[in-house]
Amino acid sequence: MRDFFTLARWMPGLVILLAYRRDWLAADVRAGLSVAAVALPVAIAYAELAGVSAVVGLYSCILPMIAYALFGTSRQLIVGPDAATCAVIAAVVTPLAAGDATQHWQLVMTMTAMTGLWCLAASYFRLGVLADFLSRPILLGLLNGVAITIMVGQLSRIFGFTFDESQLIERLAATPDYLTLVHWPTLGVSALTLVIMLLCRRFRPLWPSSLLALIAAAGLLWLWGTDRAGVAVVGSLAGGIPELQLPEFPPGLMRELVMPALNLAMVSFVSMMLTARSFAARNGYDIDADREFRALGVANLASAISQGFAISGADSRTAVNDANGGKTQMVSVVAAGVIALVTFFLTAPLQYIPNAALGVVLVMASWSLINLRGQWHLRKSDMPAFWLAWITFVSVLFMGVIPGITLAVLLGLFQFLRNVMRPTDQLMGMNEEGVVHTLGRNEEVKAIAGVLIYRFNSPLTYFNASYFKRRVLSLLGNEEAQPECLIIDAVSCFTHQDISVMSVVGELHKELRRRGIHMVMAGRRGQMTHWLQQAGIRVGEDGIQVYPDLYAALRMTRRHLMQDQAAKAPQPAADPVVGSKT
Repeated sequence: MRDFFTLARWMPGLVILLAYRRDWLAADVRAGLSVAAVALPVAIAYAELAGVSAVVGLYSCILPMIAYALFGTSRQLIVGPDAATCAVIAAVVTPLAAGDATQHWQLVMTMTAMTGLWCLAASYFRLGVLADFLSRPILLGLLNGVAITIMVGQLSRIFGFTFDESQLIERLAATPDYLTLVHWPTLGVSALTLVIMLLCRRFRPLWPSSLLALIAAAGLLWLWGTDRAGVAVVGSLAGGIPELQLPEFPPGLMRELVMPALNLAMVSFVSMMLTARSFAARNGYDIDADREFRALGVANLASAISQGFAISGADSRTAVNDANGGKTQMVSVVAAGVIALVTFFLTAPLQYIPNAALGVVLVMASWSLINLRGQWHLRKSDMPAFWLAWITFVSVLFMGVIPGITLAVLLGLFQFLRNVMRPTDQLMGMNEEGVVHTLGRNEEVKAIAGVLIYRFNSPLTYFNASYFKRRVLSLLGNEEAQPECLIIDAVSCFTHQDISVMSVVGELHKELRRRGIHMVMAGRRGQMTHWLQQAGIRVGEDGIQVYPDLYAALRMTRRHLMQDQAAKAPQPAADPVVGSKT
């Protein structure tokens, strides 16, 4: 039993496969064949985008799919080459390789292995919470920028010329000059590919439009003959099982890959989790973020070992899986088997695939990533998120993919720090039924005479403790009549022991005593009492009073206030004794 739980913790997918039901098989095989039909052309196209041989894209599907099927917790997610990851790899590796194709491939494998190691380290330290680190607006701006960058970069393949410029803005500015260099047969192949894909999506949306378009374009060039009218094609591919090889390049280049690999791990994981969570919610189950980090790391290491490049969750292929009724991770196993069959035994027909057709496939795939309308609509619901999304978007377009991703990560960090350092806070009151609510949202909620209830909506730590103190004193200063008691909701803000926070609490307590205000903590009674005493702060009648919750604090505080009022009230004069002698 213990071995089973260990297996379930490390390989949750394998546990599902071991308990596989026969009635799932038909749906899983159908979905697996459909996924393979979509993944084959996309993998070849993304390999071209990453700057490596087309067969490398196929290598990047087989072992990673099987690895995720064993280690992943999502039953629908399909991993594989992704537009954003390939764009990042190309942006990092191309200048380092300096035109050497072999070194380029080896650097790609090394960066993929580093990405996998970063993911495994994040899983070990339980950093699955980083799935929420890049906010949706930032990721939206990032993907929009990456998609447009890819689309502009593919114009040269579609029209049959070669860009001399490396950056997006320079390419757009020079495009009118390049239009005089259009290679018309190449443009014709591109148009044929586009028409077939659009017709398939319009009339047969469940058919693999990319695969059918590439088959048609490759068949046309095969019929055309040996010269192919000058249309560039993928060329002959060396299929078969890849041989394990160790990278050979100057060790100093590895330093240039460390931080880009970290950025790539972050973006890949966040993008994958958005896809995995959406399909898990649709199918009624939960996924484990920490184990998903591990699964992504193992899948990337599997890709590197098999001479492939970095992978992530593929939303389009996952959608195909779900649409075809895929039940379990067996879909990935079936799809990997089909792709392996093509890779090892049927690579000869792939040599006729035109580069222009791959460019169209990439443009269509990138088009599905674009959501400028959603990015624009953020202005109605969340103006800070709107500006974060557009800053990220413009940065990717003007600065490039890597600087744009780095800025996106920094923006996510700054957004988090801002929310923690300057969080929202509320004053609390009570309605007629005696329930505590936030003041100002409901006219039935009234402030309690002589008592100020304060809630600070963030964990208190050394970099926001001073702000906490300033907010408390500011709110006290805004009160028309000085309260006799301040109650702080300790549950929301005192989450861990911090000596800097306790020092600020001691200073605040002294200031409140000077003003004649009692300081009360509500919640976490045992912890708060221990932390305050360790910091040398008096607890009890002569110091900070600590109660189990807000309601207990209110009951005791109001009782003490009534006792104080009774003690301060003037006593009636004693009646004279009748018959006494003077």
